Amino acid sequence: MSRFAEPQDPVFREMNTSLGFDRRMWPQDLRGSRAHARMLAARGIIGQDDLDAILRGFEQIEGELRGGTFPFEPDDEDIHMAVERRLTELVGDPGARLHTARSRNDQVATDFALWTGEAAERAIAAIEGLMRTILDVAGRHLDWPMPAYTHLQRAQPVYLAHHLLTYVWMLERDRARFRFTREQALRRMPLGAGALAGVNFDTDRAMTAAELGFEAPAPNSIDAVSNRDFALDYLSAAATCATHLSRLGQEIVQWASEEFGFLTLPDAWSSGSSLMPQKKNPDCAELLRAKAPRITGHLAALHGVIHALPLTYNKDLQEDKEHVFDAADTLEQALAAAAGMIGGATFRADRMAAAAADELLAATDLADELVKRGVPFRQCHGIVGGLVRLAVESGRTLSEIPDEELTAQSEHLGPWIRELLEPRAPLERKQSQGGTSSARLREQLALAQGLLA
Repeated sequence: MSRFAEPQDPVFREMNTSLGFDRRMWPQDLRGSRAHARMLAARGIIGQDDLDAILRGFEQIEGELRGGTFPFEPDDEDIHMAVERRLTELVGDPGARLHTARSRNDQVATDFALWTGEAAERAIAAIEGLMRTILDVAGRHLDWPMPAYTHLQRAQPVYLAHHLLTYVWMLERDRARFRFTREQALRRMPLGAGALAGVNFDTDRAMTAAELGFEAPAPNSIDAVSNRDFALDYLSAAATCATHLSRLGQEIVQWASEEFGFLTLPDAWSSGSSLMPQKKNPDCAELLRAKAPRITGHLAALHGVIHALPLTYNKDLQEDKEHVFDAADTLEQALAAAAGMIGGATFRADRMAAAAADELLAATDLADELVKRGVPFRQCHGIVGGLVRLAVESGRTLSEIPDEELTAQSEHLGPWIRELLEPRAPLERKQSQGGTSSARLREQLALAQGLLA
């Protein structure tokens, strides 16, 4: 007998089923169900014979799922019902007793939290892999000058390693966010909360939580089944990390262009043109840019699902998983691609050095030297700005301006400026902590390497 006299409409059945995407949670479902069964047996809610049969059935089911031979049925609404249905087929009544003292509400929330915690672990590992790649590349390019930019205009020279290490510190913050996500996903276990009010059995939720790696059971049964904060935490961390990768992708696109010519991408991470045989396109780097808003869109969408959602469980929450699953797949792919591109890129010292040798990039150094000679900074800014205008309008470099024109420009200027216009002088004068001078750069590299020690 059933509450319903009519079968579901085929359109609704297709809309209602989640098996097509939640089947990837089968390892977490088996983990949670095994722990639940052991707890039921330990509390005398099911017998030891029941437990033995359930665990024996799960062994066969796991083999079928791993081997791709699991017999899914058209009426399997989700992975959880499919596993329970198959268990009952294999072991009979003991399988039908497994769902005692739990609901799909707390079961699904638990499986999803376990999956999200593992996804956060994978993200951490991938982030650390990219960090190691960047550190390796930076260590091989410590003394390669290049221009850094503001407003995409040449601003000041830095060493390539200094620029690359920027992304290590971005990724270090990303790693911290995923560590928080992992902690939150495994902080409070939903299992045992039932549909929303608790269950009518003397269960031991602490036992189940310990086996599954949760810090403790969720203290409120309503919050246990309605909470998806851990999913929002994952998507938020993923969106920020993907945004960082999009910035790296954009710089790779720029640097690989003939206009910049700072690097050459390996063929393995490039694409050709269907029409123009000479083209070598940085498509992978371009996709890093485009993947970021995709992940950010998932974050916004899940906020929309949960926004103003009444307590406790609503079917709306079935829409949580595809956002997280796709974001996780996308981010892990993007992190691997970024590591492959950066690790295989060939940087062109000649092009970077030529761009960094632009004497106008030393303008701030000239102004700062005037400050050291007692001239107020705002006055220094104007003096050097006038000198730059003179050079640009006359088609000369700063060092080509003769002494008499320097002093005519300002009594504070003189031949001493040429020493500051030497190619590496502006870089090595950046002595402040975190600056680009060789000594400070080596300090930063050692500090960054310590993040992965």
